[in-house]
Amino acid sequence: MKTQEYIQLEERHGAHNYHPLDIVIQRAEGVWVYDVEGNRYLDFLSAYSAVSQGHCHPRIYQAMVEQAKKCTLTSRAFRNDQLALFYKELTELCGMEMALPMNSGAEAVETAVKTARKWGYEVKSVPDNQAEIIVCEGNFHGRTTTVISFSSDPEYKRNFGPLTPGFVFVKYGDAAALEKAITPNTVAFLVEPIQAEGGVLIPPAGYLAKATEICRKNNVLVMLDEIQTGLGRSGKMFAYQHDAGAKP
Repeated sequence: MKTQEYIQLEERHGAHNYHPLDIVIQRAEGVWVYDVEGNRYLDFLSAYSAVSQGHCHPRIYQAMVEQAKKCTLTSRAFRNDQLALFYKELTELCGMEMALPMNSGAEAVETAVKTARKWGYEVKSVPDNQAEIIVCEGNFHGRTTTVISFSSDPEYKRNFGPLTPGFVFVKYGDAAALEKAITPNTVAFLVEPIQAEGGVLIPPAGYLAKATEICRKNNVLVMLDEIQTGLGRSGKMFAYQHDAGAKP
């Protein structure tokens, strides 16, 4: 099949929720991807960081094949011999105490929102249904219903209401605005160390450290969304590490 045939087939049978470039990738290796016509492209996107290690890395796919031969899925109804090892390596890599794996960035953010709210009610004693989470203008954290509720792009919200309440907007990179927005009901501050929607926006030096300090002082959780910046994408393991004193 040719490129246009694949595109026509996809347009005919696929729900239209995205507008990709009209290139049909057939195979990939390392930093190169190849379309069905045999053209080669240098991949600067790496699936929004999902394949920063390179396409079809032999150590990775060999490990996947070997595991698939032994056991493909246990579900969370049972334990298995891999999850504990994964937790240990991940927490050591991140310098955190515990981890909870998710299937996508949006699901991770949704879970962070739920965790922050639950903490607010059960630990901080915020009145029922009054928890607030501060977010930044120009953010992108995903496309699920709750997450688009705190997008500042009207197009992401159009015809998807009613939206989820409980979010307060502040200007990105403005620590004073963050401090002013905090109330007794504030449970968390959610921020991207580098914003990547509509450009690559780097906050002023010291912003994340100052935000961390403000949140600690006010008993507010710091939640950093590193879906697009983590695992070496910025030159450090996590982008917040460029700002000494910042920590989720």
